Amino acid sequence: MFERVNKLFQGRQTSKVTRTTDRATRGRGTYPLGMTPQGTTPPIQELADRLEAACRAVGPMVVAFSGGVDSALLAVAAHRALPDQTWLATADSASLAEGELEHCRAFAEEWSLPWQPAITDELADDRYLANAGDRCFWCKSALMDQLEPIADDRSATVVLGVNVDDLGDHRPGQVAASERGARFPMVDAGFTKTDVRRLAKAWGLEVWDRPAMPCLSSRIPYGTPVSVPLLSKIDRAEAAIRSLGFIDVRVRHYDDTARIELPAAELVRAAEIADHLVAAVTTAGYRYVTLDLAGLRSGNLNGALSPDAENSVLELDHPEAARVG
Repeated sequence: MFERVNKLFQGRQTSKVTRTTDRATRGRGTYPLGMTPQGTTPPIQELADRLEAACRAVGPMVVAFSGGVDSALLAVAAHRALPDQTWLATADSASLAEGELEHCRAFAEEWSLPWQPAITDELADDRYLANAGDRCFWCKSALMDQLEPIADDRSATVVLGVNVDDLGDHRPGQVAASERGARFPMVDAGFTKTDVRRLAKAWGLEVWDRPAMPCLSSRIPYGTPVSVPLLSKIDRAEAAIRSLGFIDVRVRHYDDTARIELPAAELVRAAEIADHLVAAVTTAGYRYVTLDLAGLRSGNLNGALSPDAENSVLELDHPEAARVG
C-alpha cells in the first residue's frame, strides 16, 4: 500500500508541488503568482491576489470544507474569484466532533456560500477501522467518493485547504486526494500557515485563529482499532474539557487511560483544577486521567510509525514541515 501511493504521488504531485514550494520558500528561480522572496512578509493585497489567481487557475471547484481556517479561507477566496462556480461540501461521519457540522453550516450561511453535507462511510471500511499508518488514505478516499459526483455534476474540481507547511509530515490523505485529481490552490499560491491566518484575519474570518480540529480518529494510537463508541468517548471527553475553558485540546486514548494534551501555557491552570479535569474525563468513560507535561504536540502519534512507512507515503523534500492532528 505505502509503495503504491508513494509511486503515484511522486509521479503526479511531487514534481509540481516541490517545484512550487521550492520557489516559494527557498528562493530558487522565479516566484509563481507574484510571490515575494523568502524572509519577507508579503502585503495582504499580494496574498489575496496570489490566492485568488490560484483559484481562477483551477476553475469551477468544490471545496472540501472542514470548518478550519485553511478550508474557510480557501472557500472565501474561491468565491471571490469565481462567485458562481464555487461550492462547499463537508464530510459528515462519526469521526467529526460534535458541533462541527453545524459550525460549517453557520459559516457558509454567514458568507453566503453554497454548502451541503456529504455523508461518508469510512467507518464501513475495514482498512480504515484497522487504524494502520494508512488510515487517512482510506478516510480521504471515502471523502472523494462523495465529492467527486458533486464535482462531476458541476464540471468542477475538488480542492483541499492544504498549505505548504502541511507537506512534510505523514500525509497519506493528501496522496489519496491527489490520486483522485484533487487540487491544492494554497500550495500553488505558496501559502504558509502564517499567510493563511494573516489573510483570514484581514478578511474578517472569525476562524482566523481557530485551533486545528483534526478528526477524532487521530487521537487513537496506530494499531488500536477505530470504532464508533470509541470516537464518541473521545468526543465526550474533549467536550467536557472545553467546557472548563480550554480551547485547544487533544485526548489521546490508551485503553482506560486518557492522556490530555494542552498548550504548554495552560498546564499550570490545568493542574490547579485537576479535580475538575479528572471528574470531566472519567464521566466520559475513562478510568485514569493523565496530563502530558510536554504539552500539545499536533501529530505526535505519527512518531510511532517506522521511518520506512512514514517516508514511503509522502516525500516532498519540504524544509518547513509541520505536523497536524
